[in-house]
Amino acid sequence: MARWDPGAEQRLKRAALELCLERGYDNVTVTHIAERAGLTRRSYFRYFPDKREVLFAGAEHLPPALAEAVLAADPDAAPLTAALDALARVGARLVEHVDGVAERRAVIDASPELQERERTKTAAVAEAIRDALVRRQVDTGTAELVAQIATVAGNNAFRRWIEAGGHASFGSCLDAAADDLRAAFAGT
Repeated sequence: MARWDPGAEQRLKRAALELCLERGYDNVTVTHIAERAGLTRRSYFRYFPDKREVLFAGAEHLPPALAEAVLAADPDAAPLTAALDALARVGARLVEHVDGVAERRAVIDASPELQERERTKTAAVAEAIRDALVRRQVDTGTAELVAQIATVAGNNAFRRWIEAGGHASFGSCLDAAADDLRAAFAGT
């Protein structure tokens, strides 16, 4: 195979997901993934630093994209509105480019190690939203609270979107999650 094989990264992601679904995350090695993708173990590490990261490829782009979207939100929007609007815009783009999302979620849900990695990703998202809100002149305490609430709504919306099998827009799932939050706060 060529030294820099086109499509190798995608094959590694697909192989990892298939193997984790077949055998469980703990029973899959980097060597298994590389072999399934038709590559060497050494080639695997050109794309991913460890076994977990193949399942989280691209996650590092989410926090900066959300921060940018919060900063671009209507300057007169309330902090939670700005954060939710940012999540709606970025989430809609994200779900267009995600393959095997339900399968990936099942693999993560079955592994404490991957759940911990997911929590790290979620914390980075909340931090990016908080920092963007502070740049919008929202006081730090309010920005922290809003970022946490928006992140919970975003995660809930993503799960709703997965459960809908892609038959609902991410925006409608986020609206439903936000409506449930508002109802909970209102006591209805």
